[in-house]
Amino acid sequence: MQNQTHEIWNQRFFSQIIDSMADGVFTMDADGKITSWNRSMERISGYPASETLGKTCDILGCSRCFGRKCPNGIQSCGIIKRGTSEAKECLVLHKDGHDVPVIKNASVVRDEKHHIIGVVETITDLTELKQARQVAKEAILRLKEVNPVENIIGKSHEINKVFSAIKVAAASESTILIQGESGTGKELVAAAIHYQSERKDGPLITVNCSALSESLLESELFGHVKGAFTGAARDRMGRFEEARNGTIFLDEIGELSPFIQVKLLRVIQEREVERVGDSKKRKINIRIITATHRDLIQQVRDGVFREDLYYRLKVFPICLPPLRDRKEDIPLLVDYFINIMNQKTGKHVQGLSNAALRLLMDSSWAGNVRELENAIEHAFVLCDRQQIDAIDLPIEIRMHENLILSSKMLSTATDTPTKMIKLTRDELLNLLEENQWNKSKVGRQIGLSHSSIWKYMKKWDIPLKR
Repeated sequence: MQNQTHEIWNQRFFSQIIDSMADGVFTMDADGKITSWNRSMERISGYPASETLGKTCDILGCSRCFGRKCPNGIQSCGIIKRGTSEAKECLVLHKDGHDVPVIKNASVVRDEKHHIIGVVETITDLTELKQARQVAKEAILRLKEVNPVENIIGKSHEINKVFSAIKVAAASESTILIQGESGTGKELVAAAIHYQSERKDGPLITVNCSALSESLLESELFGHVKGAFTGAARDRMGRFEEARNGTIFLDEIGELSPFIQVKLLRVIQEREVERVGDSKKRKINIRIITATHRDLIQQVRDGVFREDLYYRLKVFPICLPPLRDRKEDIPLLVDYFINIMNQKTGKHVQGLSNAALRLLMDSSWAGNVRELENAIEHAFVLCDRQQIDAIDLPIEIRMHENLILSSKMLSTATDTPTKMIKLTRDELLNLLEENQWNKSKVGRQIGLSHSSIWKYMKKWDIPLKR
């Protein structure tokens, strides 16, 4: 009786471990029928366990089941002949009909007499990583297609100080920290520094530090060796190594977890990296530029950002002014965006009416230059004349009440977020559920950093995944 109770406890404990895994895991019996389906499989596939048990893995519609459509019987499947399948990237079909990029791995399970008793498969969701890589790729292409200095528009005193800082920064090899609100053009400034520097013929590698989870960001930055983790089927060079003899631009640096902060500090100090799962140190010759819209010194005071890393990053800081502090540049920016939209749409818009320009000059521009660009693009959709009028602009710019609201929100946003937010464990759990456990989204919603959310989760013993 005691042995039976112990066995039941072991099975329950093992089941809880499988359900807590971030990777999808499912098992099949010797007939190819699904016998277990963990919670991550439910999330990745959209199918609850109740709809999969007793069915075959054909329900996943895998794009690369040994190069052909999955057979009806498990005895005909290549996994039986091979005993294991090499981890490979492929697509599985979500219940709602869209493809999900994954790394898929499978192994045959045998009993002590070497008889096949089933198959276990693991599925690693690559959705976040694929999206981040695509964004980075598009950003690099976009930055290389334009003259990055000419793309920073303005003649105000504030923007001229930025031009001077770019010139000085480009002539040095120091680590640069670009600070400014969202939409002020931090990415353009990083590109301008790179393409005016001695490293202009080397690569410019862009990484958005808020776009990936800690484990994916570690692999993306530092690379990994074959077998370092589930799905690591081959050695992979990280972004630091890709930036050799060039520049790496780390955007949203304030979102780094404490673990990645330690590893980044080591890279800055030693100029060498270790791939995940490897002990070999690789020397790198790179220039590091970082950017954030966060108040890093306040994050240092709050204990969520390392003080030694902060001072390593801000060897040469560049502060970008918000658009509301350089409104004399708005007419120049408007002309620039109108020229771009004329080329894209084939229209021949020649400018703004006085009423439209007055509205633009009176706006508080919480979204800065990016918001202004979007407003001009919106106007092009509606405008069928040679001049953009007030009626063509977005409603939030035209409505006086909304302008007042934006101004109030802007002044609130400059306060210290941690002094305004009183968060409870239940409230944080609700926010995580509402945002699909994306800690960066939760942080942006309540005005806290990714690292602050991580600290609260650790304090209240909340798992990093649902």
